[in-house]
Amino acid sequence: MTTTTLDRLTHRELEVLALMAQGRSNHAIGEELTVEVKTVETHVSRVFTKLGVGENRRENRRVLAVLAYLGGSRPAV
Repeated sequence: MTTTTLDRLTHRELEVLALMAQGRSNHAIGEELTVEVKTVETHVSRVFTKLGVGENRRENRRVLAVLAYLGGSRPAV
């Protein structure tokens, strides 16, 4: 069995990422999971770190994380 990048995420981080893939805002994710927005922000930050999605002014980290979740790849620039 091979390990994917998504295997690095906790169950909660995967839940947050799945809701991001549905287009939910951090506020909406917090309401869905009944946690504070600050907690969602922490999970999102950890998702970015574990997926290796760094800050880049030309790319949207949220979109890149969702692409990784959906099995897509980073688009060529």
